[in-house]
Amino acid sequence: MEFLVRFETTLPPGMDSEEVGRLKTNERKRATELRQEGKLVRLWRVPGRRAVVGLWKAASTTELHEAISSLPQFPWMDVTVEPLALHPQEL
Repeated sequence: MEFLVRFETTLPPGMDSEEVGRLKTNERKRATELRQEGKLVRLWRVPGRRAVVGLWKAASTTELHEAISSLPQFPWMDVTVEPLALHPQEL
């Protein structure tokens, strides 16, 4: 199944800059692993915001949740998931 996933990250004000750096580094590493696993297909940034739109693939919503929640910044993300179905013109 394919999913359109939108998320915006809001880290706590005053979070230590070293911790922010570690989170970003670990986030990139985990995202790369999810790409290699075929779960994260494509990402787009939303200009002017700390928001991202992504195309994800997973066998189930549970598998998708496990993948998204494995991201280091997940505790600070507001996530919206839209399951996608093929349009008849795409068949």
